[in-house]
Amino acid sequence: MKRIAVLGSTGSIGTQTLQIAEENKEIEITALAAGSNIELLEKQIRQFRPEAAAVFDEEKAKELKIKTADLPVKILSGMSGMTEAAALQKTDIVVTSMVGMIGIRPTIAAINAGKDIALANKETLVCAGHIIIPLAKEKGVRILPVDSEHSAIFQSLNGEDKRNIESIILTASGGPFRGKKREELKNMTVSDALKHPNWSMGKKITVDSATLVNKGLEVMEVKWLFDVPLERIRVVVHPQSIIHSGVEFCDGAIIAQMGMPDMKLPIQYALFYPDRKPLNTKRVDFFELKEMTFEKPDTETFKGLALAFEAARAGGTMPTVFNAANEACVGMFLEKKAGFLDIADTIEVCMERHRKTDDPTVDEILEAERETREFAARELLR
Repeated sequence: MKRIAVLGSTGSIGTQTLQIAEENKEIEITALAAGSNIELLEKQIRQFRPEAAAVFDEEKAKELKIKTADLPVKILSGMSGMTEAAALQKTDIVVTSMVGMIGIRPTIAAINAGKDIALANKETLVCAGHIIIPLAKEKGVRILPVDSEHSAIFQSLNGEDKRNIESIILTASGGPFRGKKREELKNMTVSDALKHPNWSMGKKITVDSATLVNKGLEVMEVKWLFDVPLERIRVVVHPQSIIHSGVEFCDGAIIAQMGMPDMKLPIQYALFYPDRKPLNTKRVDFFELKEMTFEKPDTETFKGLALAFEAARAGGTMPTVFNAANEACVGMFLEKKAGFLDIADTIEVCMERHRKTDDPTVDEILEAERETREFAARELLR
């Protein structure tokens, strides 16, 4: 029996994780956690009967407690509730699929409690990789990547000696604006940015894919997950999204993982690793596919990717600034208070003004995030 806690259970990754649990009787859901969507969370609680459920919004948690008074579930609230849900004694593996910096403290709590982590929260490693990776090693905890690209690299490394890695090949679809130039992007709308050609994802990550910021965040994650220097990470645009990423070894061999663009595959692989389970998903038909193409990323038009490499090289609190500025800008773009090009432009301004702190604590990371969000909002509203 796999006993699983799902943090961010009402989001895209969380709901797909619960679909997998629904189809696998050997999975028991021990805890659920969400930000504020108590309507969906209540339904999930009634279906999966977890021991505990946490809501970050404390007022919403009070409402949920009343709604679920007939059930034997412990309702938790705030950050303390999220960390308690993450560290529940009976849990084996914690799926960290919440969006944003909110994911860092619960992940640390889960690691300290000896839980394996199925990692889907980017900020955990982007902003706090220097804390998370050593802690996981100290506690003997496995970090199992859920992102399709990192799962592909993880699978490609099975049975291989990491010392033989020559480079990591990180693939990108190019998003909905692939091939366009900066002038063409000036008037792109929210609706345009959300039309991803291959993947069905949440709004924030879909916009991040359109700017290539998402790929920049993934570059930072690769650095921490696989202990590979930045100069050995190569981003390749692959519009068909069939090759999800791969590894080139010192003898020139390339091992890559392929499959249809479906997040259930990497989620399920992380949950059952090292075993594979049947999955009812569409298979690749090579005769229908006919071709796979590859391009260099256009980092002049989509400078978010270049800025990500710059932030990663700087280290310290700079990746937090990159991430926080992006979150603030994407939020305002989705609210139609900022333009598409404002996202990367504002990230650049935020990075230029920031005086980084080396080896930051969690409190220093969160303070850098707060300051950056406030500055980015002021910049966009000028």
